[in-house]
Amino acid sequence: MRGLAAVGELAWSEDFDGPVGSPPAASTWTAELGAGGWGCDQRQWYTDSAANASITVDGHLTVVGRQDGIVNESGDIVAGSITSARLMSKDKVTVTYGRIAARIRVPAGLGMWPAFWMLGSDIDEVGWPGCGEIDVMEYVGSDPTRVHGTVHGPGYAGLEHGIGKAYDTGTDLASGFHVYAVDWTANQITWLIDDTVYSQLTPAEVPGPWPFTHPFFLVINLAIGGAWPGNDTDNPALPAHMLIDWIHVYEHR
Repeated sequence: MRGLAAVGELAWSEDFDGPVGSPPAASTWTAELGAGGWGCDQRQWYTDSAANASITVDGHLTVVGRQDGIVNESGDIVAGSITSARLMSKDKVTVTYGRIAARIRVPAGLGMWPAFWMLGSDIDEVGWPGCGEIDVMEYVGSDPTRVHGTVHGPGYAGLEHGIGKAYDTGTDLASGFHVYAVDWTANQITWLIDDTVYSQLTPAEVPGPWPFTHPFFLVINLAIGGAWPGNDTDNPALPAHMLIDWIHVYEHR
């Protein structure tokens, strides 16, 4: 592996210290709304309800996928009857380089697709994938011991074309909290889980432009189902809780 950038002082943090049952701080987070599959046949509707994203008694943010009532005659959950949350810091908090880390416990079960990721803050001007996307972590319930770290940019975007790596940790990631992180510089992105490096990329290793040299905003979401091979199901185990203890951004020395 190439060398890591030295990590310096904490530059920004979100520790989810709000009142129990309250939504995450509006000064940092905006809830995206809607359905439509989100480009890969996901099943959930995203809402701004505290039932789908709120502060717990333990000081965690819980993002909840839940069934909101539609079951067909076969007992299967109907697409569109599942709600969840997708939170973004767009126009509120942006990051340019550093170590971006979050302590997260993912939910177990087929159909779970939680993620912590970033999008270029120029998305309204240049669109996606021109803005760039850095997936700090993705997890799918069909592959419970692996974490996925990926980038998307012009010429290498989407479920089958993003550039990255899956790392088998040898343990069920839903069984406890883990720290998922990237070290991000102008010319390298390095992925870590619990301080173990498992992937690195440089501009020379992607088949297109490297749109990772400008501010990005943060995204947290819990998708249900979707086109990830082997992960979709008509009967996801709901309610499902993605727990986020904290998010920290550290400067590089």
